[in-house]
Amino acid sequence: MKGAFYQGNKSLRVGDSPPQPPASGEVRLDIAYGGICGTDVHIYLGHMDHRVRMPQVIGHEMSGTVAEVGEGVTEFKVGDKAVVRPWVPCGRCPACKMGHYNVCHQINVLGVDTPGCFQSSWTVPVQTLHRLPDDIDLKLAALVEPVAVAAHAVRIGQVAEKEHVVVIGAGPIGILVALESRLKGANVLISEINPFRIDLAREFGLEVANPKETDLPAHVTEKTGGAGADIVFEVTGSAPGAEIMTRLARTRGRIIIVGIFAEPAPVALGQFFLRELRARGVRLHEPEDFETAIPLVASRAVPFEKLISDVRPLERIQDTFEEIERGANFMKVLLKCSG
Repeated sequence: MKGAFYQGNKSLRVGDSPPQPPASGEVRLDIAYGGICGTDVHIYLGHMDHRVRMPQVIGHEMSGTVAEVGEGVTEFKVGDKAVVRPWVPCGRCPACKMGHYNVCHQINVLGVDTPGCFQSSWTVPVQTLHRLPDDIDLKLAALVEPVAVAAHAVRIGQVAEKEHVVVIGAGPIGILVALESRLKGANVLISEINPFRIDLAREFGLEVANPKETDLPAHVTEKTGGAGADIVFEVTGSAPGAEIMTRLARTRGRIIIVGIFAEPAPVALGQFFLRELRARGVRLHEPEDFETAIPLVASRAVPFEKLISDVRPLERIQDTFEEIERGANFMKVLLKCSG
């Protein structure tokens, strides 16, 4: 059995990772595929060194099958296909007492605070598992977690039919937010500057504007009959995204912050006064978002396979992260963790 260990200083080492027998209330999974996401890149770049206990296996987007169940586990059996909702709340803090478990003050994010899925075998609490259909393609199933992230953002944003939605950023989560907003019947526009991402978004039939070539606020104003967007999703975690988001929303419009900001960014707060804007952050997901994501992926109603840029052996994790850092034209790279 093998695992990919983050060692700090942009170093990832693949080495032995012995299976951990499940304790009471736990399940051991054979991991089929793990997806590299933006959080993993933040870890690689050292932005989360204060949380990761090095050397540590990272990763949290995955698909797999149950290999072993611990005492007291009756919900799953060996051979069941499953994905993991990669966080465990403390159950004691003020947020947990209010039922807001995904924003727990002492949340344990699997793959960040404790070992993750970039390994052959992963042992996790049974309450984090979501069952997959028997006939689902495990490559596609590795996309369930990011689809759930987008489902959470769209649900919290209360996207409704015929609303005008602007998504800033056409990375994997941005495209998924756009696609899931369109499924709600919204009129969707993506803002993106990367030619590769622009082309891929258009392959999904999404409208894209490049703010380096187009006056984005003017374009949105024109598209919406002078009103502005009902909802703006900021998904880049970038200073330019933070700067422009308030200039795109209509009076009493909603701004949903999805991107992770590694550094503080200036925000035009005056627009909140002028247009009585509302802003809300979204973090991770909740169980119901997985129950939305799983049938959506399984149904193939959306060609999610277009998001998978490559499937690589786990042993290539170091050079893959180096390529991502150099700006490679990847949307989603899956790592084959078994075999």
